[in-house]
Amino acid sequence: MKTLFILSPLSQFEVTSLIGLNAPILGHLNLTLTNLGLYSLLVLFVVLGFHYWGNNDSKLIPSKWSISLESSYASLNSMVREQIGAQSEIYLPFVYSLFFFILIGNLISNVPYSFAVTASGVVSLGLSFTIFCGVTIIGLYTHKLHFFSLFVPAGCPLALVPLLVLIETVSYLARAVSLGVRLFANIVSGHTLLKIISTYLYKLFTGNLIVAVIALIPFIIFVALIGLELAVSIIQAYVFTLLVCSYLKDSLNLHSSPEQKFNNLTYLKNEVKGI
Repeated sequence: MKTLFILSPLSQFEVTSLIGLNAPILGHLNLTLTNLGLYSLLVLFVVLGFHYWGNNDSKLIPSKWSISLESSYASLNSMVREQIGAQSEIYLPFVYSLFFFILIGNLISNVPYSFAVTASGVVSLGLSFTIFCGVTIIGLYTHKLHFFSLFVPAGCPLALVPLLVLIETVSYLARAVSLGVRLFANIVSGHTLLKIISTYLYKLFTGNLIVAVIALIPFIIFVALIGLELAVSIIQAYVFTLLVCSYLKDSLNLHSSPEQKFNNLTYLKNEVKGI
């Protein structure tokens, strides 16, 4: 049972085995349930449960939870249409599912003594690399060899083409890592900071009365940091899916005009400010 709880600032990110089963009849088969697998299943069941609870098919008047889910769907649908365009309907279910998996995973990780699923490199980088491969395959399937024109900036001088192709290639390949590292780093840093501060606050409150009274000031700051971490959990889920839509748009439409790139950047800033 100790593996279900965290004991140090970094142990909340450690993947440990909870239940193991060896099957010698099937060879060297080892079935193991880790805390990562357990909390991943928990996130899946919570997402399914929320949507089942918000199902409004049998009610004439929608509930508040149903309205919130419909609002989330409308917001994501607007984002996908704005980023991808006419072919957005195909990718909306994937983007919608990805958003809620990351969102619920981030929010559950804020519960004390829980496990941060999205702070696992296997999950974050696995999602990032898988999405990168999928987006690249979609681009190759749609445009064939013309897909490689994505690495040649439009209107660049011929003498600069080799250098710019190298830069664009490195930039494109970095997407396989940067997407997951952004999510991983934000969740790990925020949770580690909260764990360290909470440990110091506990030691201060268990001291003498004067020190405990003075500790109320950093405690207020700590509560504000918790609110900030909750906001980061929501923002990171939204930014992750927004970047996925941007990558899909690049693969489907290849070169975007400067006006389109400026509109995408403005849209991202406005949405983050709105959150």
